[in-house]
Amino acid sequence: MAEQILLQGKILGTEEFLLAGAAEARPARSAGEDLVTGRSQWISLLCEVLPRALLADLGLARILLGSSGGGQFLVVLPGEARTAAEAFLSAAAAQIADWSAGVVRLIWGITDNLGDWAVIRKRLNEELHRKRNAPLGASAAGAFDPRARASNTTGDAYFAKELGAKLREASEVGWSPEEPGKVTPGPGKYSWSITPNLSPDGILLARHAAPSDDGKAAAPVQTLARRAQGRSAWGVLRGDVDNFGLRLRRVHSIEEHVPLSVLYKQFFAGELEVICSLPEFWKKVSIIYCGGDDFAVYGAWDSLIALAREVQRLFHRFTEENLKDYPGPEGKTISMAIALAPETYYPLASVYEEAGRNLELAKSADKDCIYLLGRVLEWRRLSDASELKDTVTRLVRDFRMSKQLLYQLRAFYRRDADDSETQHSWQFQRRFNRILSGTRDREFQKLRSHLISELAGRKTAEIKLRPAGLVALEWARLVTEV
Repeated sequence: MAEQILLQGKILGTEEFLLAGAAEARPARSAGEDLVTGRSQWISLLCEVLPRALLADLGLARILLGSSGGGQFLVVLPGEARTAAEAFLSAAAAQIADWSAGVVRLIWGITDNLGDWAVIRKRLNEELHRKRNAPLGASAAGAFDPRARASNTTGDAYFAKELGAKLREASEVGWSPEEPGKVTPGPGKYSWSITPNLSPDGILLARHAAPSDDGKAAAPVQTLARRAQGRSAWGVLRGDVDNFGLRLRRVHSIEEHVPLSVLYKQFFAGELEVICSLPEFWKKVSIIYCGGDDFAVYGAWDSLIALAREVQRLFHRFTEENLKDYPGPEGKTISMAIALAPETYYPLASVYEEAGRNLELAKSADKDCIYLLGRVLEWRRLSDASELKDTVTRLVRDFRMSKQLLYQLRAFYRRDADDSETQHSWQFQRRFNRILSGTRDREFQKLRSHLISELAGRKTAEIKLRPAGLVALEWARLVTEV
């Protein structure tokens, strides 16, 4: 028997589990947000609590915890603890599957801590890959029993009321062996404090929720929509680090792997909680989850755009300071996407799913970008769109231009997309003059010239309208609607 073994655990089915709340949230609109956030917090806490509870139950030191969070964990164990660890995780996996109606799965791989880290990682991944591709392996006898997949109403009440509501105010979480798949807000046989900073004795958890008008609960989505500037609308923002897995695969030792994983986790959980607590965000956004390399929040549409810009700015500074010795761009950029709810009373899970699709579109088109209002933009172009939005908004508000102006300007993009012939600069200018004609005010003419140059570019004989311009027009339309 080897003197030391490595155990890596993974939680599968997270996305499907969160999206399963879409249909269930429709009959109880006020409970939809608590159910989705409660489920996401359950997944996040399982990754933190299970490895800590395993070490505590085996009487082992906390220092043997390598990394945790983001849907996985890594611990170092003595070789003689293999059987006990297997039994512990099997019991937890059974209850996790039961409470999630079989959607969420806990799998793990164990290997000797011998050889090069690349070889160790390969052995772990091969075992995890084998279990991932054998979803019925642990439940062969009852796999086709229709009762096994029935919704667990006890679990849903636990997700919505205890983790969705009570956890926001709890100072600690607990775990007990009688219910190994459950994390309790409050004390248990083993308990850990919830800390705002990384600590060996506590759990770092982002759980900010915008307060309701009376301050007694989390604000529902209709309240968040009313707090937006312009149109009353809400949405979901999702972000994901570009090529994070590739960055981890390039490290050469476990001593390098663990600190790097912890570094990203600390950034997302710590920084996002701080940002959401700032005056411009704390009443307008709520956190769904923070992972090891991704996050999701929901809230007023205008705050989501500002929040995305701030997170990207801080992440860029974070990678410049902490990853300067790592070659290549992997893990140093972040892409995001925003999806807006088509109506105020709309399931959070459905908008979360749409934001996920938009994020896939953004990452397929490019890296280090954002999907916003129907277009994928590089981050540096988002500032251009914001500036242009302010220009259009001033034309509408300060110079009393009709709001029909926005629809007429958007028509340029439809015409540009439909025309098979190239649109020349003089044609664009003539059409534009028909829309923005009238006053000779110097400030108006200055804004008008700036708008033309930003939409079509400067000193070009042929017009190719910029994607940032369409985002700016949609943005201005949302700002000026009441």
